[in-house]
Amino acid sequence: MAKAVWHEFAASEALAETLAEAVAQHLAAALEKRGMASIAVSGGSTPAPFFRALSRKKIDWARIIVTLVDERFVPPSSERSNAALASRYLLQNDAARASFVPLYQPVETVEEAAEKADEEIGRLPLPLDVVVLGMGLDGHTASFFPDAEDIALKLQVENRRVLPIHARSAGEPRLTLSMPLLCQARLMVLHIEGQEKRRLLEAALAEETGAKLPVRIAVEQAAAPVAIYWAPGAASASGKRP
Repeated sequence: MAKAVWHEFAASEALAETLAEAVAQHLAAALEKRGMASIAVSGGSTPAPFFRALSRKKIDWARIIVTLVDERFVPPSSERSNAALASRYLLQNDAARASFVPLYQPVETVEEAAEKADEEIGRLPLPLDVVVLGMGLDGHTASFFPDAEDIALKLQVENRRVLPIHARSAGEPRLTLSMPLLCQARLMVLHIEGQEKRRLLEAALAEETGAKLPVRIAVEQAAAPVAIYWAPGAASASGKRP
């Protein structure tokens, strides 16, 4: 099995609070060591309770930079925007003092947006201190969908920090942090809920032959063992977003 440490909870609320405390401690330690800290978070329905719990943690949010693991190519006014989700649930309470770096850029194409976002992410103190990933029922993580155009090449790109993604299952163009950038994080968390996602993840991590799902690649290439946080709560059955 690929390198990972499981943290299991009976309920989503307990998971959210424990994960928020662990992330807050990691960010506080980064502030102590380097004076700044950074975190990239994912979208979907699963992270909201975690976001709310993290937003209330008493750390020096004014020295913390928040960005996104991935984003739809839609403005923050859209209901589908991950930036809007982060603003609504995470950048509140104590965390309202954090700096936020979006991936979406108001340009004509997702390729142009990726280039501009790449420059913005390049200005952050890297590697990222914390990355919190989700997973879809197709085994995608970030916006690395198995049916994305040139997915094998996209997963290996090392000279870019932000990539444009086109995948039929994604429903619309996406922006995503590159796999190497995600995997360089000092702490990578995989937050999933539901029995179906657990079964898929366990199978993906145990699989020794055939094509590897993006989530398996993320776990294998992570700089440190990935912390998997799981609870049997309700989870999306669409397979399109975590």
